[in-house]
Amino acid sequence: MDFDLTEEQRLLRDSVERLLADHYGFDRRRAYLAVGDGWSRTLWSQYAELGLLGLPFPESYGGFGGGAVDVMLVMEAFGRVLALEPYLATVVLCGTALRLAGSEAQKSAILPQISEGNMILAFAHGERQARYDLTDVLTTARPKDGGWVLDGAKSVVLHGDNAQRLIVSARTAGERDNAEGISLFLVDPAANGVARRSYPGDRADCRGRHRRHRRRGGRRNGDDAGNDPRISKDPSTIRPADRR
Repeated sequence: MDFDLTEEQRLLRDSVERLLADHYGFDRRRAYLAVGDGWSRTLWSQYAELGLLGLPFPESYGGFGGGAVDVMLVMEAFGRVLALEPYLATVVLCGTALRLAGSEAQKSAILPQISEGNMILAFAHGERQARYDLTDVLTTARPKDGGWVLDGAKSVVLHGDNAQRLIVSARTAGERDNAEGISLFLVDPAANGVARRSYPGDRADCRGRHRRHRRRGGRRNGDDAGNDPRISKDPSTIRPADRR
């Protein structure tokens, strides 16, 4: 087997490393942490211009059709400088979920926006009681009036504070620890019934950018409207439950 990088992959690696070398010195990284979202929107736009945000997506969705090695090279470069931008959350986690399990309508609507740098997503899966057990999901989803009602809480959602859409795991069948019966839902964080709480840190040092994502049946905390926190009646399930 040939483990050498192709010429295109070497060019990709070198271009990303040059960009980060110019923009990710220690002092500049501290400055990104201290303002705004805790990462650089300007750099995010440059990632889009370089094609990094659409790297793993098919060309038909505005991407570049790259593979796992291409994404690995980008992630290695980001890791060396402790990059703060939501590449893992948006492109790798949520982008992969949409690419592999999303409907045609969802992929056509969202993947091009990710590629252009216009959409931030967060993957809301972990729960307080789970302690890294990926199948321990207590959040539930039940159908209602052509949509779904989600009830539960998610903890430490990477870049959940910036996300314009959340991909939320919820149980539609099975018991707490069953691997089957877990579905993924595309959620607008502005929907009624969604609340997000940040974990702020010291702005001068390391500002926490994680937020807990909560969904509760009935009212949103502090909301007197009393409407169900129902997701749109348009298809919003990314992957139907595996009802074995």
